[in-house]
Amino acid sequence: MALGDTTPRVLRFGVFELDRRSGELRREGLRVRLQQQPLRILEALLDARGEPVTREALRQRLWPDETFVDFDSGLNRAINRLRAALGDEAENPRFIETLERRAYRFIAPVAPEPTAPPAPEVAARPAPAAEVSSPPLPRHRRAMWLGAAFSAAALTAVLIAIAPALQRRAAPANGVPIRSLAVLPLANLTGDPAQDYFSDGMTDALITDLASWPALRVISRQSVMRYKGSAKPLPEIARELGVEGVVEGSVMRSAGRVRITAQLIHAPTDRHLWAHSYERRLEDVLALQDEVSRAIAEEVRITVTTDSARPPAPARPVNPEAYDAYLLGRHHWRQRSPQSLEKAITYFQTAIARDPGFAPAYAGLATTYGPRIIYSDIAPAPGEVEMKAAALKALELDPSLGEARAVLASALAYEWDWDGAEREYRRAIEIEPNATVGYMSYSWYLHALGRFEESLAQRRRALELDPLDVTLNRAVARDLDATGQDEAALAQWNRTLELDPNYLRSQLSFALFLLEHGHADLGHEQLERARVLQPEDPAVLASLAIVSAESGKLDQARRELAKLKAQSARRYVSSVYPAFVHATLGDRDSAFALLEKAYDAKDPVLISIQTMDTPVGLHPPPERAAALRADPRFADLVRRMGFPRRDAAGGPSTPASGARGGPR
Repeated sequence: MALGDTTPRVLRFGVFELDRRSGELRREGLRVRLQQQPLRILEALLDARGEPVTREALRQRLWPDETFVDFDSGLNRAINRLRAALGDEAENPRFIETLERRAYRFIAPVAPEPTAPPAPEVAARPAPAAEVSSPPLPRHRRAMWLGAAFSAAALTAVLIAIAPALQRRAAPANGVPIRSLAVLPLANLTGDPAQDYFSDGMTDALITDLASWPALRVISRQSVMRYKGSAKPLPEIARELGVEGVVEGSVMRSAGRVRITAQLIHAPTDRHLWAHSYERRLEDVLALQDEVSRAIAEEVRITVTTDSARPPAPARPVNPEAYDAYLLGRHHWRQRSPQSLEKAITYFQTAIARDPGFAPAYAGLATTYGPRIIYSDIAPAPGEVEMKAAALKALELDPSLGEARAVLASALAYEWDWDGAEREYRRAIEIEPNATVGYMSYSWYLHALGRFEESLAQRRRALELDPLDVTLNRAVARDLDATGQDEAALAQWNRTLELDPNYLRSQLSFALFLLEHGHADLGHEQLERARVLQPEDPAVLASLAIVSAESGKLDQARRELAKLKAQSARRYVSSVYPAFVHATLGDRDSAFALLEKAYDAKDPVLISIQTMDTPVGLHPPPERAAALRADPRFADLVRRMGFPRRDAAGGPSTPASGARGGPR
């Protein structure tokens, strides 16, 4: 149904209204949460217009013939839930009448919403041709940018328009202001899954802007996206995320217009503070996004003062095609496969070509180079240069981008500028204290330098903001083990595997943890699971070789090492991986020759040489690690890399758990 369609889509009865297109029931403008089956029963009763609807007809509507359920009990529960939502009673019905226990009839008057005349269409001005060469956007993508931009504008207008009402109603009944918030994924109601990227992009923008308010704790994207399309009750979601407030909504675009439905909820009580639907066009997406976050911050009673408020974003227009390409870049970046990272780079470059002054596109490009350097099969040196250049350009255009500053810090770490890296990491956290990127990047740096307690503190802070992120949970488990908290580490590993049992990096790290803590059978079982997931992954091959060598299966270890070297002939593989295998085999000369190769390439994996613990958790056994450290060539390598020396007050320059062979 087009937005300008004159067919009534909203049916009103009493103080309620049902939006037939979005499937939302509202009471005096506030959304009533209703499960799918009760909602479909209500639709059937309203469609019948006062005529009886038999239980058999409802069964056919709710359950296909091949579905085997306790029909009578299921239908009774659904009817009871519908009556509870409407405040109705079977004995004294105002809406739903029971007829001889075999049928139901809707007895209240039903009226359609008055139909407003459709808004006049405004022809869009063609975008100017790009002056620089760039990968062209696919034709169907060009048609989508308007919807993406309209979504942001409409969402903004929705939240700003109701500011006076929210000021009166935003605080829960007990008067406690909302200090923690989750923005659930905005639902894409277009019916086209290919357009999920722009509804997700609008969700991300809202989370990012709200996270910049120091007085408000906002859950990060990775955790809230797990609830996309979820039917869990909001109080349960709130408990799992540890928040007081929830923003949820939906996006619908048709015929050149966008309709947004959004609501603010006090999650512990499931109390709806506000709900509203709105339609409009785009004016200025970047300025409007900033207004959205300010409106929400005010309405959840966050005090905006000169100390806590950030400066407003520059009120500059953004080329709509550039913004659409940027959203597509973010979409592919999140998938983190080598192929998706290449697509993300292409889209970010397209966004920059369309709008060279669009700072977030440079930040996205810089952020994409990070995982591409660590996990891709491309030599790191060119990517490190491009990563730093993109981060610097983003900060030149907008110094307030904490993400770009965290990427710059990592680029400095890759150059072994340890003091400069730490300064920029701290600045990134200062700029965006509620964003996980600063804490995660800084903790990686601290872990690599053997400052495990400090790393754990940073990761725990990030975990408060993103409790369901598997990568973060894995990182906390590694730091707990590195600080000697074995039981806590095991519990954290179990939680990590529950979140995603098929994540390769978790499988590898957990396998090595089990092997080193005396659980040989379970460790080998975990390692074999990792082999099944990605049998040709260099980290898997190196881990299998190390475990085989440590178990006395030298021939098998050498076969795995041969496979690893064959991989190196076809793609870039960090020299640190085979170096650790040679060290485990007792061949220190070959190990140091490979470490020198990594030194010449400024391989980012070499940053962890002091702890001998790579980003994927790969490291030689404790006694072999100790033998490498005792070799004079190790001290010379560390000296040439210029690692900072730390006094006793600041902690040792070598790993605190060195007696145990470094981090687990």
